[in-house]
Amino acid sequence: MFGLMQQQSLLISSLIDFAERHHGDGEVVSRRVEGDVHRYTWADVASRSRQLANALDGLKLGQGDRVATLAWNGYRHLEMYFGVSGSGRVLHTLNPRLHPDQVVWIANHAEDQILCFDMTFLPLVQAVHARCTTVKHWVALCDADKLPADTGIPNLTSYETLIGQQAKTYVWPELDENTASSMCYTSGTTGNPKAALYSHRSTLLHAYAAALPDVMCISARDAILPVVPMFHVNAWGIPYSAAMTGAKLVFPGPALDGKSVYELIEAERVTFAAGVPTVWQMLLGHMKPAHLKFSSLKRTVIGGSACPPAMIHAFREDYGVDVLHAWGMTEMSPLGTLCTLKNKHLSLPEEAQMKLRLKQGRAIFGVDMKIVNDAGEALPHDGKTYGDLLVKGPWIIREYFKQEGSSPLIDGWFPTGDVATIDEDGFMQITDRSKDVIKSGGEWISSIDIENIAMAHPDVAMAACIGMPHPKWDERPVVCVVKKPGSTLTSTE
Repeated sequence: MFGLMQQQSLLISSLIDFAERHHGDGEVVSRRVEGDVHRYTWADVASRSRQLANALDGLKLGQGDRVATLAWNGYRHLEMYFGVSGSGRVLHTLNPRLHPDQVVWIANHAEDQILCFDMTFLPLVQAVHARCTTVKHWVALCDADKLPADTGIPNLTSYETLIGQQAKTYVWPELDENTASSMCYTSGTTGNPKAALYSHRSTLLHAYAAALPDVMCISARDAILPVVPMFHVNAWGIPYSAAMTGAKLVFPGPALDGKSVYELIEAERVTFAAGVPTVWQMLLGHMKPAHLKFSSLKRTVIGGSACPPAMIHAFREDYGVDVLHAWGMTEMSPLGTLCTLKNKHLSLPEEAQMKLRLKQGRAIFGVDMKIVNDAGEALPHDGKTYGDLLVKGPWIIREYFKQEGSSPLIDGWFPTGDVATIDEDGFMQITDRSKDVIKSGGEWISSIDIENIAMAHPDVAMAACIGMPHPKWDERPVVCVVKKPGSTLTSTE
């Protein structure tokens, strides 16, 4: 017997329709490439996304065609999240920090038809456009009067020219929810970069999960600053969760230095921010010497790499900001775990709570997780036993785009390449990447543990631990340290 519920596909277009209908006056604020601040609403996002969809129809783009971006976090990039995917095309967010040769290889492998770029990346586009063999149209994400007269790039137009004369009405296609919506390449594997190809269904399920109270806890009462780039796994899905909940979005553009981020947080009354440790290191480095405080920021999600204990202490003790440690992968859309404490942990001493906060957290609903030994046998969740971490779920890839590298799954589970422990309460802790574990005298040494010890020193700004060949022990750990400005730290210390 089947249930008698209505059938309705989970589509990205439904997110922007919902945001317009129920949160139309909600703000979306962007610091632009030019340095000024742009301000409009979710209703404006919806209207301009429909104009973009009409423009793509006018360019005769087919369903499933790839539209690439080389862009910072901003309102035009946001419109592409909805206008491209909602109309049945695939949004391909290219990483502008890659070497030009990699950008060319990825654009050709994806068979991008259009490439849209912020003017910051004009020199990069000028360097690669002749080798991007499938790109037919180039679009500068700027006003018409900001477009240089002679760039040497054929079929170049401005974004505002592209959508400016288009109708603001558009009937979104009724797609199968398993239709591809966006793609992101990862260089974290061996060989050429590989693409995770997300679907409308996987994206919406991920957005639901990300907004849950024990995950990012996103609501209409939040003002969110996603410092994590929109070209990195859809900014961790935050734009979609924000549309789903009606949260205010604040985009930093290219200005990610500590001073700029702090000023934006204060000016826009940001309550929640998300990014990698490097950004927060710059923010704290700006605030501490100037004796600054936050007036609105309540919590931040930190992921991308392990968060140093000193950073968690600084946010919590010096600024009253709750730090939520997160872990995920491009292949996971990306969220897999988030570190929120259970009720029974709140009565623990602060030191015991901190030990939990340093872990990557508990699996969010939709993600199954296990650790296995070299024989593929499941290992106990005792918080002590190390094993290779495997995951599965509805927003985790089953294979890479174009079957690059064949199917990565092991009996239906995706091998993350991480070595981890899982404790009795489900808290997972990455102890190393499988390839980064230092094997010394028959023992496994975690490079992350050593890095955290080094980072705990008050004069250390950054630390990295690597394994060096050793004639007796096979490998020995070597720590590379960047001192804080003005530090007199010695190698002996």
